[in-house]
Amino acid sequence: MHDRIELNKIQALGVIGVLPEERDRAQPFEADIAIETDLSVAGVSDNLDDTINYGEITELVVGIIENESHQLLEKVATRIATEILTVPSVSGVRVNLRKMRPPVPQFLDSSAVNIYRTK
Repeated sequence: MHDRIELNKIQALGVIGVLPEERDRAQPFEADIAIETDLSVAGVSDNLDDTINYGEITELVVGIIENESHQLLEKVATRIATEILTVPSVSGVRVNLRKMRPPVPQFLDSSAVNIYRTK
């Protein structure tokens, strides 16, 4: 599959982390999603029903980050990928999930995990 829909810099606040300061309050996260699907029908029909609804995927990603509490970015990225793969026309998904304020004493812009899953 070479067709892909990309949703970049989806932002949400969530509780993801191991340290007490990460568990006490929501922190900013950012996600990039690349969905593998066949876009040939939508490319001809120009009909939203023949493709992936970006709004629904964005809502799903934000909902997982905001409403679930996990310790590891790996777990949250896997949850996002698993849910996106339930969409019948999706054959694969790449999730890049970034923690925008990692709790380390050094200057670090973000920490991230990047996973790829297929059906």
